[in-house]
Amino acid sequence: MTAAEDCDWPALIRAAVNSAGLDADDAELIQISENAIYRLRGGIVVRISQQGQFQAALRETRVARWLEASGVAAVQVAPGIDQPIAIDGRAATFWRELPPHRHSTTAQVAAVLKQLHQLPLPTDLDLGRIAPFVRLEQRIAAAHILAEADRQWLRERLSELQRRWNELPAGRPWCVIHGDAWVGNIVATEDGRVVLLDLERTSIGPPEWDLVHTAIKWRSFGWITENQYTEFCDVYGFDVMTWEGYELLRDIRELRMATMAAQVASSKPMYTEQARHRLMCIRGERGPRPWPGWAALG
Repeated sequence: MTAAEDCDWPALIRAAVNSAGLDADDAELIQISENAIYRLRGGIVVRISQQGQFQAALRETRVARWLEASGVAAVQVAPGIDQPIAIDGRAATFWRELPPHRHSTTAQVAAVLKQLHQLPLPTDLDLGRIAPFVRLEQRIAAAHILAEADRQWLRERLSELQRRWNELPAGRPWCVIHGDAWVGNIVATEDGRVVLLDLERTSIGPPEWDLVHTAIKWRSFGWITENQYTEFCDVYGFDVMTWEGYELLRDIRELRMATMAAQVASSKPMYTEQARHRLMCIRGERGPRPWPGWAALG
């Protein structure tokens, strides 16, 4: 059983919501993964983090307010609440619920990333630098569905990529980046807005880090067409695959995705074959890219 599953979330939600002066009656579970997310009355969503994430939650609320003030559409904190709220070593944050929405198109992703990357660096908010390897050691250690030899290979691959990161080629000027810019975190509402979600990884870093997410959707997995990728590059004004650092960022993203699948499969055995398939791909045992068979994790 994972730490997320071995937790009395309803009790935590009640305590957090009561501390915020809100009504916890009829709180509706939306999702439990690394965080627990509930819907409250009045169009508010509350998220309870993992333990030890208070400072990260505080930073995320500040990032949301800064983006709103900067004119970039992003998830908004619920007004009138002094947050985050500390509950049993975790952090509770409160957000305005989005109207009906869907995943954004590749062109919409490109447009909002271009807007984000052009923002001047904030002077009153410490975004910190990109952390491309955050949680990877923990994911590998938790991947109990893999043999020890497989986990050792992942550790060695991680060490190799960390060394290569220290030699990252020069590219476009570092700027504010989203940090996890896939279509599930950039959504389009019915009223035409394109909204950034999940601001946990927003930081200062190479803009190419945000662009590589879409590049590997085409080149590594075949999830989008070449025409869709070309449109993405045309809207943004740059093709990250022409940059000599692309393969390194691609390899890091693929490792992150493979270790996430292994972590999920350790508590949800139905994803075991998916985790093993991803490992075999990045280890070079399933032929050249694009690799078929990379499926979304539910």
